[in-house]
Amino acid sequence: MLLIGIGNSGRSDDGLGWMMLDHIKKKSYPLDLLYRYQLQVEDADLISHYQFVIFVDATKEPTENGFYFRPCQPGNEVGLTSHMLHPGTVLWIENELYNHQPTTFVMGIEGKKWGLSLRPSPFGLTNMKKAKKFLTDHIEKRLQLKKTLGSQRN
Repeated sequence: MLLIGIGNSGRSDDGLGWMMLDHIKKKSYPLDLLYRYQLQVEDADLISHYQFVIFVDATKEPTENGFYFRPCQPGNEVGLTSHMLHPGTVLWIENELYNHQPTTFVMGIEGKKWGLSLRPSPFGLTNMKKAKKFLTDHIEKRLQLKKTLGSQRN
């Protein structure tokens, strides 16, 4: 399992993805964490080595509960450069080149403040608290399922 936190902790709520990884790191789960300023083409190779990947990023998109968690859909949405890709584009490249097709999700944590600051907004922190509980529960259920399936195979 791999969690990729996308953002910049020096730009207030843009650092929410990294904050989430900091929280998960304290739990000592058997998974890998990767901090990224932005996704790049090379990340397609990286995710091809995992069965399960979650991209975590801040979002300006209005959300119902302060965050969203949804399946990542492959899509070849390449912007003006190949230096900043969407999670769906990274998944699409992975599918095209490696055809491993990991199960992937995107978590977007709603923020409001994007200027230079090491402090997230109170709004972003409130949403982070909700997202932490959800993601922690999700990871624990997935790890328990993996453990259960592993013991059934033996």
